[in-house]
Amino acid sequence: MPASSRRPLISGNWKMNMNHYEAIHLVQKLSYLLTKEDFEKVDVSLHPPFTDIRSIQTVLESDKLAMLLGAQNCHTDEKGAFTGEVSPAFLGKLGVKYVICGHSERRQYFGETDEFVAAKVAAVLKFDMLPIVCVGETKDEREDGTTLDRVESQVKGSLKGRTADQIAALVIAYEPIWAIGTGLTATAQDAQDVCHHIRSVIRTEWGNEASEKVRIQYGGSVKAGNVSELMAQPDIDGALVGGASIDPDEFARIVQFKLS
Repeated sequence: MPASSRRPLISGNWKMNMNHYEAIHLVQKLSYLLTKEDFEKVDVSLHPPFTDIRSIQTVLESDKLAMLLGAQNCHTDEKGAFTGEVSPAFLGKLGVKYVICGHSERRQYFGETDEFVAAKVAAVLKFDMLPIVCVGETKDEREDGTTLDRVESQVKGSLKGRTADQIAALVIAYEPIWAIGTGLTATAQDAQDVCHHIRSVIRTEWGNEASEKVRIQYGGSVKAGNVSELMAQPDIDGALVGGASIDPDEFARIVQFKLS
């Protein structure tokens, strides 16, 4: 386990994969692969497409499974004329615990700004859920040496207006954009350096207690073969897992990471 007292969070972001039949099968297989002892050490959240959420909620509740229900996104408003959007209030009623906010794919393909992400964070918290706030740099920004500046700007902008207590309870996910779905992974030291900087930004802006309590995940081609080295870093408290999370055997091995 990491040296800190922060409880690790392993989150599976299924993206636009798995219909509700496939989703039920995946959750049922995970329930056989993961043990009570695993859940004593690690929190696990599943983030399926919206069409799967009710089905998975039913499975988790009826089988009394310890996995937590998550969503990949939500709108900023509780209700209104927003065709095709999903209200955070609706997600809260379905027992959703975590909502991903500002994933790089949302920022890149749908034009989400830090300001819009900040509004989503506020909406998620309003309905008693916790945001997983994503930040990360492009390949060009990495090569230009502006990674830390870019990530710091995203953290400040996406969390603007939050209190220290709110910051302490939420999750930040560092996902270098160049490593998402590419098979490339930041080295454990590179990931640690950025996560340490994120924690330093939180300390400067919101204080020591918030910086010590906030959980910071790493995401970007996380696999069973690299998760232990990543999780051994002092400022990495979990993983936001993409493609590997729809393979139940691989995802279970990630959850069951061991530190030497």
